Amino acid sequence: MIAVLKRNASEEEKQKVIDVIKGENFDVHPIVGVEKTIIGVLGDQDNRTKLKEKLMTMSEVEKVVLILDPYKLTSWNFKQEKTVIDLGDGVKVGGNELTVMAGPCSVENEIQLMETAKIVKSAGAEILRGGAFKPRTSPYSFQGLGEEGLKLLAQAREETGLKVITELMDIAHIDVVCEYTDIIQIGARNMQNYALLKEIGKLDKPVMLKRGMAATIKEWLLAAEYVMNEGNHDVILCERGVRTFGEETRNTMDLSSVPLVQQLSHLPVIADPSHGTGRWELVTPVARAAVAVGADGIMVEVHPNPENALSDGPQSLKPENFRLMMDEIKTIHSSLHSFESRERKIAYA
Repeated sequence: MIAVLKRNASEEEKQKVIDVIKGENFDVHPIVGVEKTIIGVLGDQDNRTKLKEKLMTMSEVEKVVLILDPYKLTSWNFKQEKTVIDLGDGVKVGGNELTVMAGPCSVENEIQLMETAKIVKSAGAEILRGGAFKPRTSPYSFQGLGEEGLKLLAQAREETGLKVITELMDIAHIDVVCEYTDIIQIGARNMQNYALLKEIGKLDKPVMLKRGMAATIKEWLLAAEYVMNEGNHDVILCERGVRTFGEETRNTMDLSSVPLVQQLSHLPVIADPSHGTGRWELVTPVARAAVAVGADGIMVEVHPNPENALSDGPQSLKPENFRLMMDEIKTIHSSLHSFESRERKIAYA
């Protein structure tokens, strides 16, 4: 349930309500707005009616609303404003600007990473992606450089000003990954690794949660719920395609999930057409489509020499193709926002 406090409630009044909720052994998740504070309440479903009645007797509480959706914290019922994740230096995910994350699938060496970082930076990307720990289907495939790869990502951030996102695969790597990255990526294979999700939920670090290879929308949002329930509300959702019977592409890109999740959740949603298709020649068209349906950002793989890449070469864009993609998706995004602005003016006229 959520408890909506009265307009401009004081800090003492807010704490009084929180103390009552905690006294009934419920978890508290405050959301402070410009004028009102909303308190998310999670706990024993059997006792929530009793708590609701108690809260409604308090002069500080305007109303109490029961949330019937299985996902509580990710839903619009919990938060009426869209989540915008501020990474600092003007880089935000979920705001009015389209956010682009780009870089190689794997950090291979210093020359490869620095060259790629400068390429994606010059083309307009704000976040450098790169894997230091790689989950591979085959145990004989390149598994990443580990901490050395993380150090190279940090070096690239220092030289270019790009923010960094990299994948966390194991609880044992949490400290070292957090030391070097700005966003923790949880890959499709770990979407339902609940022990890992709980641990990253305790961190003060933004998390990007990729949709599992066969996950429903409900399962995806509930996975985000595990993170948020531990206190970390800075969650980004990433659609990267699901496994179907099709063999022509690596996965089937479910673009309908982007606007659907945006109807259900306040969390930002980005799209990964590289993993969604597995074919570089399809990445740009699908990226265009993702922006057109309202994605808050795009994540793509870029490599200066895809034919020599140690992983995911067939789905990596060459620099010139990445620049072309950036020009096209920026044009689409700008056109959509101009159209939305006109529609709002008409609506309020």
